[in-house]
Amino acid sequence: MISTIDGLPPGIDGVRVSGTVTRADYDDVVAPLVAAAAATGRRLRVVAVLDSSFTGITPDAVWEDLELGMRALPLFDGCAVVSDRESVRIACRVAAVVAPYSLAVFPEAQQDSAVSWLVGLPAAGFAIDLRPDDGIAVVRVDRPLRAADFDRLTREIESWSAAHGELGGLVLVAPSFPGWENVEGMVRHVTFLLEEHRRVHRIALAVDGLLPTVAPALAGAVLHPAVTHVAHRDVEAAIAWAAAGKPAAVESGHPVSTEPAGIRETHAGLVVLAGDRAY
Repeated sequence: MISTIDGLPPGIDGVRVSGTVTRADYDDVVAPLVAAAAATGRRLRVVAVLDSSFTGITPDAVWEDLELGMRALPLFDGCAVVSDRESVRIACRVAAVVAPYSLAVFPEAQQDSAVSWLVGLPAAGFAIDLRPDDGIAVVRVDRPLRAADFDRLTREIESWSAAHGELGGLVLVAPSFPGWENVEGMVRHVTFLLEEHRRVHRIALAVDGLLPTVAPALAGAVLHPAVTHVAHRDVEAAIAWAAAGKPAAVESGHPVSTEPAGIRETHAGLVVLAGDRAY
């Protein structure tokens, strides 16, 4: 069975696994936890305690586990597994290499340490700020990009498009070009651009360094939005430029020129703001 663990610090969820796990356990405990986090945008930090009485999982619960796991992946900041079983500990160490979130395993005697580890994880380094009045999305990044980041951004853009049509602008704010956590993140970045670029009117890159400087020229050859690049110190100008790209900004059938001073544009639409490090 699966039961919740009470008395944990704010922001930490806990589940205890014992006996035989059935599909009903997932439906009653795990599914509501995932659904609530998805509905509110709350990040998940979960301690999962597999006690000594755990005997296994029924076949129908295996399928539910896989399905819920795929849906929950983009929501996780971290998971701490507590178990003395060597097979579980080895499996967790292997999974930690490829998991798109922080994953660690602790012995049963160190459950408190597992909770402390979750509390101490850095804040999520990927935040999306949708600004309905400006018709833009501002994305702030302070760590390497993950595949789950683009899954989340895709959902936000698709939701916006369903209600409002084309997104006026996309603004990426980062202390420097963040790179990717792994090959999967890089591949998902490419597929995101190819699949979603027609939903965005403007993209601005405001990241210091060589790569962000040449990116607009490269992107302009293949992407739909207008693309520009500015320095990190010009973040407000970048946001203003992206907001000026709202499709409604037309007058007498001709586009209204609202370009902030110093902004250079190539055909494509994203603002990326970065810091002082050069790449």
